[in-house]
Amino acid sequence: MTGRIYRRAGLPGQAVHYGAEVPEAVLQPYLTAERGRITDTLFDWLRIPSISADPGHAGDLRASAEFCAGLMRQAGMEAVEIIETGGGPAVYGEWLGAGPGKPTVLVYGHHDVQPVDPLGEWASPPFEPVVVDGECRARGSIDDKGQTLYQIEAARGLLARDNTLPVNLKILVEGEEEVGSPNFEALLDSEAERLRCDVVVVSDTGMISPEVPSTTVGMRGLVAFDVAIRTASIDLHSGMWGGTVPNAAAVAARLVAALHDEQGRVTLPGFYDRVRALSSREQASMHAQPFDEIAFRAAAGAVAYLEGEEGYTPLERIGVRPTAEVVGLHSGYGGPGIKTIVPATAGFKVAFRLVPDQQPSDVEPAFKAWLADRLPAGVEVTVTREGAVAPALTPVEHPSMAALCRAIETVWGQAPLFTREGGSGPEEALGRVLGAPVLFLGVGLPGDRIHAPNERMVMDQFWKGLLAAGELLIELGRGG
Repeated sequence: MTGRIYRRAGLPGQAVHYGAEVPEAVLQPYLTAERGRITDTLFDWLRIPSISADPGHAGDLRASAEFCAGLMRQAGMEAVEIIETGGGPAVYGEWLGAGPGKPTVLVYGHHDVQPVDPLGEWASPPFEPVVVDGECRARGSIDDKGQTLYQIEAARGLLARDNTLPVNLKILVEGEEEVGSPNFEALLDSEAERLRCDVVVVSDTGMISPEVPSTTVGMRGLVAFDVAIRTASIDLHSGMWGGTVPNAAAVAARLVAALHDEQGRVTLPGFYDRVRALSSREQASMHAQPFDEIAFRAAAGAVAYLEGEEGYTPLERIGVRPTAEVVGLHSGYGGPGIKTIVPATAGFKVAFRLVPDQQPSDVEPAFKAWLADRLPAGVEVTVTREGAVAPALTPVEHPSMAALCRAIETVWGQAPLFTREGGSGPEEALGRVLGAPVLFLGVGLPGDRIHAPNERMVMDQFWKGLLAAGELLIELGRGG
């Protein structure tokens, strides 16, 4: 390994955050020399409309997998293979030349993308990438082709520089993440021996801002239910029957209202019993995170106020506290004018976001018992579970987390804060099936319009992600 050039901590044009000097990233010369080619490669990949939700794009999804396999081969990865699943194909490659004395790192990403609707709201065609004001605008730019590409390019850069890697590296790129990864856990189970590793690295997350680097340490889980209610065999004339027979719409409304108490807490008995408290380091990091309520409400569509569980900040409510959200409510007549009936049927859908150590298998019976206690006699109810993902958490004290923090500090000039994602993904299955901690090296920003028109990736974040991915492999190669 060659010697390092040192620079002052801080970003260009900004105040220095620390007085100490930090090393320049080892892949900076590679980035400088290859910037044009890497940009062209990114654009070529983004031009492939690999929409996993639309069967009409199955051919494009396969073309994207083949493109990704080509990238891995060009980078110097070996045993590159397209892995067939029950849906979109995944791509795998490895480089195991570091030997048994070095750790094995598995990098995860996905090459499928969201649909582009509504197309009319795009400022430029979604699969014709352009750079405007330093932003690459295209579907898949940040979620997740761009972030997957900088991981592959980091490996390519280190192999070009040293003809070796500091770790044994495996790369797995999924093709169904945007439709809920329905076949991914089966893939992990069937390929567990080949995918065995010491640490997993995921770049499908974000940071607080360009000036405030952060790393995700956990993701909430999810369990959702569709509740169907019937109070009578048919809808009834409200003039003849109103005021006497049970109204399915009213029953559903009362149930929905009863999900939370006056303090905004979920009313399922025992719901909070297994909620794990934050460590002191995470608590301090949470309090250090900037939060602009006005901007937050504006980003949500200019909502007039915030609500939720009393005693917790908005950042805590969306990351470290469990929730129950009614995501659908329907009954009776919804067309033009009025239809004077007493509805016989109603329904609602509820999604519970879960935190460590809550489990979907515990929430389901608790929710069914909660419903049974509140339903009037004679009312029929059917509960259908619509999906379940357990929460994921990597302790901030884990040695590999220290390696990630050093890598981010080298590139951004300051140590990252710790955040938790409010959403869910396949990360829990990765950590559980492979028995390895999951590190999140994502560079997305709050304004990246993920899943929306005009998705973007800030190119400065992309280049920093590439540098940090290389630094992380070096740090992990030193033993974490």
